[in-house]
Amino acid sequence: MTAPSSSIDRAVAMIGGGQMALALAAGFRRAGLVAPADIVVYDPHAPARDRLAAAVPGVRFAATAAEAAAAAGIVFLAVKPQQAAAACGEIAPSLRADAVLVSIAAGVTLASLAGMAGTNRVVRVMPNTPCLVGQGVSVVCQTSDVPAPAAARVRDLLAAVGHVHEADESQMNAVTGLSGSGPGFVALLVEALADGGVKAGLPRQLALALAIETLSGTGALLEQTGEHPAQIKDRVSSPGGTTIAGLAVLEQRGVRGALIDAVVAATNRAKELA
Repeated sequence: MTAPSSSIDRAVAMIGGGQMALALAAGFRRAGLVAPADIVVYDPHAPARDRLAAAVPGVRFAATAAEAAAAAGIVFLAVKPQQAAAACGEIAPSLRADAVLVSIAAGVTLASLAGMAGTNRVVRVMPNTPCLVGQGVSVVCQTSDVPAPAAARVRDLLAAVGHVHEADESQMNAVTGLSGSGPGFVALLVEALADGGVKAGLPRQLALALAIETLSGTGALLEQTGEHPAQIKDRVSSPGGTTIAGLAVLEQRGVRGALIDAVVAATNRAKELA
């Protein structure tokens, strides 16, 4: 498959067609940033291709990773970290001179990616799973060789699936520990809140709905007001009231310290894996 020359500059390649690639491709199309016919995907697994084709009708598939890479100016490396070296080796000979490689492989450094793919135009991204519903967080760092227009294009694409932040590469393990692992921590909190509601007498379905909606609503309140979390906490903590009674238990049980330690532990594990 060879992309028409008129579409190459707009084309985006996905090396790997898993859940994150699906989220990105669907977000690009939803935002009108990339037409489905300009999204070229390589994935050797038929179920992954079928899911992508159903979610993004019109997306194109390449027979090889090299073929996909050759068709695009922005190439997303959407594989597991342990697959990054092999995937980079496959696409290296086919990357265009003006192409930018965007890696979402956790822990793989810019220097490693550049060496494996044979290009210094590399962007490293740490996305998280809420990208699947357009509410994700992506943190990026890049080499100095990435042209400003290409860097801006990558950020626009990532913004289609949520918020985008920049960080120094030295901070990426901490990013992994907080926003990358954070959805797991938050899911545990939601489950615990729902269990508390059930223990207090609520039906399971209602308790879970209240826990989810309370968490998402509080997040929206913090984001839209820009207030510090302590301000929200203090505002709902009436003297002798229900909230302060519950907060006292959380402090006694060390929930605050446990969350801090969880982020640090996840960060340290990210360092080990890198």
